[in-house]
Amino acid sequence: MFISLMIMTDFTSGFPKKTKEIHIGGIFPMTGAWAGGEACRPAVYMALDDVNKREDLLPGYTLNMTFQDSECTPGLGMNGMYELVYNPPTKLVLLTGCSSVSTFVAQAARMWNLIVLAYGSSSPALSNRKRFPTFFRTHPSATLHNPTRVKLFKKYGWQRIATIQQTEEVFSSTIKDLDDRLKEEDITITVRQSFQTDPTNAVKTLKRQDARIIVGVFYEDMARRVFCQAYKEKLYGKKYVWFLIGWYPDNWYKTKDKSVNCTAAQLEEALEGHLTTEGMMLNQDSEAVSAANITSGEFVEELISNLDKSPEQTTGFPEAPLAYDAVWALAFALNKTLKRLQEKNISLEDFTYTDSVIREEIYRAMDSTDFKGVSGRVSFTEQGDRIAWTQIEQMTGGKYHKIGFYDYVTNNLSWFNTDQWHGGKHPHDRTIVRAELRVVSFGTYVALCVFAALGIIAGGVCIVFNIIYRNRRIIQHSHPMINNITVVGCIVCLCCIFLQGLDGQFVSKEVYPIMCQARVWIMSMGFMLAYGSMFSKISAVHRWTTKGKKDGKIIEEWEFYIVLVIITVLDVAALTTWQIMDPMFRQIEDFEEENSPDTELDVMIRPELEHCDSNNLPVWIGVIFGYKGLLLLFGLLLAYETRSIKIKQVNDSRFVGMSIYNVVVLSLITGPVTLIIRNQQNASFAFVAIAILLCSFLSMGLIFVPKMIEVIRNPNEGLESSALTDSNVTKEEEELYQQLLKTNEELKKQLSEREEKLQHLRKELQQKLQQAKKKRLSGTRDLVSNHTNNNGVKMVANTTSQLANSIQTAAQRLSQSSEPNQDTPLNNLSNRVVVTAQLNKLSSEEDNSAVEATCSSDSAIGLDMGVKGGGN
Repeated sequence: MFISLMIMTDFTSGFPKKTKEIHIGGIFPMTGAWAGGEACRPAVYMALDDVNKREDLLPGYTLNMTFQDSECTPGLGMNGMYELVYNPPTKLVLLTGCSSVSTFVAQAARMWNLIVLAYGSSSPALSNRKRFPTFFRTHPSATLHNPTRVKLFKKYGWQRIATIQQTEEVFSSTIKDLDDRLKEEDITITVRQSFQTDPTNAVKTLKRQDARIIVGVFYEDMARRVFCQAYKEKLYGKKYVWFLIGWYPDNWYKTKDKSVNCTAAQLEEALEGHLTTEGMMLNQDSEAVSAANITSGEFVEELISNLDKSPEQTTGFPEAPLAYDAVWALAFALNKTLKRLQEKNISLEDFTYTDSVIREEIYRAMDSTDFKGVSGRVSFTEQGDRIAWTQIEQMTGGKYHKIGFYDYVTNNLSWFNTDQWHGGKHPHDRTIVRAELRVVSFGTYVALCVFAALGIIAGGVCIVFNIIYRNRRIIQHSHPMINNITVVGCIVCLCCIFLQGLDGQFVSKEVYPIMCQARVWIMSMGFMLAYGSMFSKISAVHRWTTKGKKDGKIIEEWEFYIVLVIITVLDVAALTTWQIMDPMFRQIEDFEEENSPDTELDVMIRPELEHCDSNNLPVWIGVIFGYKGLLLLFGLLLAYETRSIKIKQVNDSRFVGMSIYNVVVLSLITGPVTLIIRNQQNASFAFVAIAILLCSFLSMGLIFVPKMIEVIRNPNEGLESSALTDSNVTKEEEELYQQLLKTNEELKKQLSEREEKLQHLRKELQQKLQQAKKKRLSGTRDLVSNHTNNNGVKMVANTTSQLANSIQTAAQRLSQSSEPNQDTPLNNLSNRVVVTAQLNKLSSEEDNSAVEATCSSDSAIGLDMGVKGGGN
């Protein structure tokens, strides 16, 4: 202070006394939406007093002010301007506060060549130089808040923002500027709400739309209404963050307001944790001396002494340093103007409302103003806006605490790391939806893999068994190489169980498509080797029973391999075409969101399930299932038709048929059911795995277990049961059987020819009997003719009887060597031939009776009855 007094003493020497007066007009909102005049007007008078004490500023002039109350309404503000303009003395400059008032005053002031300097107007619209050509302000534009807000959004990772505003131009233009800046950063405003006097519906909409990060711009009185409704809607707490304007008084929510039916405690609860942004209005270095030879700390102390209420209860207290610096900015500008006008022999008191020369000089001086004030550095942009830092505060425990500063010019965020949040974590901009991959239960996977491993071991035992006993007839007659292929196919299918359960918990997203292809190939190849080998056996048996026996051929080994190779090549061709034309990829299926088990977290669980998919998956499934389904059904038909056939060359054909039954049934059930339950990962995996296990174990068991039991019972060669080593007939009997078949065919032809002749003779007999009614004397010739025909029938009957006796003799020999109650082809044929012979004999006897009856009777009635007997 001693140094300041010395400087003041030096300044007072050599300057004329201040005998002239310069008048300015002041428009202050002493009441209304923002009653900032309560603190700003005393600050202005403090500045006027300090300026007038400086002899080096405006030498010879005293700066005075006349003020009007605008109540922060445009109408009263304009009325106050007219009062100031039309009532003497002439005013050089107008000081204004409240954006809505400044907008109208600044737009009209140019008509009187008046410079307008605002200490409390933040509307972005005031930055329009064409609309407001003579406007300056020491209060930072509201757009200065927006870069800070955007910086904080990016810092916390918020991408979805909601806004609620009072329908005033200052707030509308602020939100528009914010929207433009957010679009540049790919941040979205998802909910926009506005209101005029009642924010009830707007707040309800924010709640309904799940708004989390909310930017609110409104005057202080509306802020109390907004947060009273937010308290009622529970739109606060750990899930929400509110951004407000920082120029409210510290205890603004405690002000009594009849329009708000919430207590101060309720408002404080709703406001807990909210953030504010505001231009720095007081130099944070309380020891730094300003151009007014006063520190920011000294200014605050002096201002408090001039207030009627405490700073917390005084509206406009944060903006008071801006009002103080506004007067000093005006004083420095007028001081520059005074010197320039002296060069033109013009004085400030010569100013009139039609004088644009002095107004231009004042404008130039204001535009070049740059000094250190109690609010920080004071300078103006080309738009007349104040260049300033932004301070960020957070309310915790009912009090505001500074948590950082932001310099928009250098894009520098000074962060104190003192921000506090519920649970130690900042809220999210939406309910966090956490994707959770549904995977196969580890216990289920391990259990089924154990069974698959046991099946692989069992398959190895079967192959070793075939190799060890490959020289035994019981093994040789079962075609062991084909059985080995069946076992290999079962082992490959069992290996597929391991792959079937490998999902996102074991493999990465990149490897999963390869796993999909591997599953299809391994499962298809395993199925084709296992089922294809069984199908080749049963088809060979069927061919032999229908064609081979007639020709006396035996089943060759290569016949099995041809069938197996053909169906395998078809399968490989289909799979290769699928993989080349439409490769498989990893597809994620999303399910309905579920609540998190941890209710303390703002998290929803979105279950996901991996699928192997391709662009035309239904088409390929139709192709694969189509031809394999036909193969299954065809194999089932062949197995059914050969169910009672047992031949020496394939001694296990009946067991192979039973295996085919099981495979077909399980496959026809598993395929459709798996498609239905594909969304249930555990059930789908278990169902497929169990089906593979059953098919594999049953097939290997039916084919190998009877042989193993037989070998255990009869360890020595030659003691095996004929059921597994021999067929039902010997080679000689087979040859006799073939000869009998040929003889039977010849007899059938002869019988057919005789039957045709017999029918012809019967027709002739009928005709002759009709003639006998008229001519009884012609009956003798007819009897002779019938007697001749009857002799031919007797000859055929005798031949058939001899054939029947031969077949019966062969059947008796076969019955002695075959198993009891076993129907053999020779027995069946013998029965058929004997029956045929008996029928022919009976027919012959009846024909004889008819002839005899005709000869012994002379009546037409007797002849007619004899003909009927021959027909039967």
